[in-house]
Amino acid sequence: MFEKSHISGNPDKDYPEAIRQLAALLEGETSAIANLSNASALLNEYMDRINWVGFYLYEEKSNQLVLGPFQGLPACVRIPLGRGVCGTAAEERRTIVVEDVHKFPGHIACDAASRSEIVIPLILENQLIGVLDIDSPEESRFHEVDRAYLEQFTAELLRHLGELKR
Repeated sequence: MFEKSHISGNPDKDYPEAIRQLAALLEGETSAIANLSNASALLNEYMDRINWVGFYLYEEKSNQLVLGPFQGLPACVRIPLGRGVCGTAAEERRTIVVEDVHKFPGHIACDAASRSEIVIPLILENQLIGVLDIDSPEESRFHEVDRAYLEQFTAELLRHLGELKR
């Protein structure tokens, strides 16, 4: 169950609390879509200065990322691997932090207000599952501390999703 807690603005306090809350929300739930939905809602609650947070899920037959659970304005539905920040992070299987999306080659503008972005690939048992995508209307919003904690957040999510596959 989600327990609304005070958000301090200190990432070293807020991210671990968000990860703790995520683990509690995932416990006992077997629906991957429900878990991804709650994960995006949780990040939307805990992170400030963002305008979009959600998941794109990998569809093998089309070799594309397809829009999944999210919080924010309506978004692009399909992103080919290798295109934009999400497609590049998925194809290269690495987290990408972009200080100014307008300078990223091939950036896909789903929300004109977005200025910076972080995308974390979701890899489970060496298979691409999708990406976690977070946008901000501020340039240079995301830093190394965000990368480290968001990778821990997705690791917790993937640990649970892996248990569902067994």
